[in-house]
Amino acid sequence: MSAPRLDYHALAPNAARAGAQFSHAAGSTLEKRLRELVDLRISQINGCAFCIDMHWAGLVEHGMDPRHVNAVAGWREAARFFSDAERAALNWAEAVNAVPQRTPSDADFDAVKRHFTDAQIADLTFTVGAIRSWNMLNASFHMPVPETPYTAG
Repeated sequence: MSAPRLDYHALAPNAARAGAQFSHAAGSTLEKRLRELVDLRISQINGCAFCIDMHWAGLVEHGMDPRHVNAVAGWREAARFFSDAERAALNWAEAVNAVPQRTPSDADFDAVKRHFTDAQIADLTFTVGAIRSWNMLNASFHMPVPETPYTAG
């Protein structure tokens, strides 16, 4: 296990506080389960163990069956565990997270548009931006997974 490189919260408290506020505001029009699903999936893709642990725990805390949480990484094959709207949101989130290697296609946008309002799609996209920034910080600075799951707030 790698030792933490530095405590960015202590060294850049204003930016860390602003990031927390951004995370709280992003996705505020979305259901908590959906926000946690997106945060978990993007954290899995970006390899952020700290965030994976946090959002796995958040989903279980909000009543999601652990088996279903475990299937998030394979949500396309485990489609029966997720609603059509959740699958559209996960697809959109993955496409947004892939920028700049690829940009979301018209088909990706059309799929998410069938289930969400324009305001919700904007909020969903901000959610991806927020978790992506935490993933980058935590992975870069080797934020350790805590003994007990971290809970935001």
